[in-house]
Amino acid sequence: MNAKPSPKLPRPILCALALAAMAAASVSICCAQTHPAETQGVGKYTGPGSCASTSCHGSISPRNDTDVLQNEYSTWIVKDKHSKSYQSLTGNVGERMAEILGLGKAENAPRCLACHALNVPDALRSRTFDLTEGVSCESCHGPAAGWLGPHTERDWPHQKSVALGMYDARDLVKRTEKCLSCHLGTQENYVNHEMIAAGHPALFFELDSFSAVMPRHWKETGEPGEAANNDPLYDLREMAIGQAVQLRDSLAQLERRTREKNWPEYAEIQCYACHHSLTPPEQSWRQATGYPGRQAGNPPWNESQYVVFRDVVHQFDPQDAEQLAASLTQVYKAMSQLSPDREAVASAAANSAHLADALVARITLISYEPESAMQLLQKILADADEISAQGEQSAAQAAMVIQSLFVALDRDRKLQNSADMRNAITALFQQLDNPSVYEPARFAHQMQQINAATR
Repeated sequence: MNAKPSPKLPRPILCALALAAMAAASVSICCAQTHPAETQGVGKYTGPGSCASTSCHGSISPRNDTDVLQNEYSTWIVKDKHSKSYQSLTGNVGERMAEILGLGKAENAPRCLACHALNVPDALRSRTFDLTEGVSCESCHGPAAGWLGPHTERDWPHQKSVALGMYDARDLVKRTEKCLSCHLGTQENYVNHEMIAAGHPALFFELDSFSAVMPRHWKETGEPGEAANNDPLYDLREMAIGQAVQLRDSLAQLERRTREKNWPEYAEIQCYACHHSLTPPEQSWRQATGYPGRQAGNPPWNESQYVVFRDVVHQFDPQDAEQLAASLTQVYKAMSQLSPDREAVASAAANSAHLADALVARITLISYEPESAMQLLQKILADADEISAQGEQSAAQAAMVIQSLFVALDRDRKLQNSADMRNAITALFQQLDNPSVYEPARFAHQMQQINAATR
């Protein structure tokens, strides 16, 4: 599949993933031959070394004559920062955060290991398992012992592997849910305001952009509900489904958090509404814009998961777009208070999550066409002033979605102003280098430059 061209994304949105200078480990035995007795134990984790043979997934170069690239392990360990996630706990910043939070050593703290490693119970670890390998193959694909040997057989169907414990990451909805289990959080695994204050980055996510900069180590198969390898618009499909699932799960998290003792949770509000560089009143874009939907001084709910998705819904499901917009307006009003009412927030969030869940199912079945993709891109770009005024986190979501749409369209038809658009999108990301001094007027102007290049 074609590699996704990507600008140099800014560190604050975690998309500038540098390639790690680390050689692929050498494992001499094929996964089908690794500890045959263990392949009978559905639910056990074997570690990434079981996948690393050059005849399995450890090849240096990708292959085009098979269903899989066969260099997945090599890509993961050399280029993918997931393979270094455990190591980040042992550095100065990780240790300092753990000290501030009273967790002891970060590399031993369950709260940290929940997302920085595959921290499964000892009873589920085979003797080849190693916690220090970080977010490894089985973190996303599930425990391999049950399907490790059989899945190498000729004509072995994917669903049989799923029945033996493999996670169905081919399904874009399930794939997004798996990513969000750390990049958004769950009831057990989460990043809250306390952790952010201690030094943890605020969480955000966009499926297509994050997949591109991993980088991708898979071929899309084109089964129902999945992006197809022969579909030039798979970036659009991946983006739309990812946005829908992210909105649904973030609303479910908001509703769930209203039942916690320490609430409201400040990680739910716009970070840079408070954490920005103060300027003289005549230079303050926030004061010039005003505070629609809330009183001045009230911290605003972070609606970045919706600011671009609303255009996706209007483009592909206009019948329900207004209903979702009205419901989310209630969420915003209820949350953007100094002392939000738990019941009001919970009710509004639950109702909106229900609507978003219905949209997930419908968006999965949409047939995407180049004309509608271009219309969506132009619609988002035309909303430059409104999107940019929502703050840095909403701007970051918009930048990633614009990049995904551009790549899909450029792959499909080679856009006439492709080089100009690519340069303009790179400049758009540069507007996010320092979130505390983000300027919506400059960001909106850059979006308008991109819009002009689409004409």
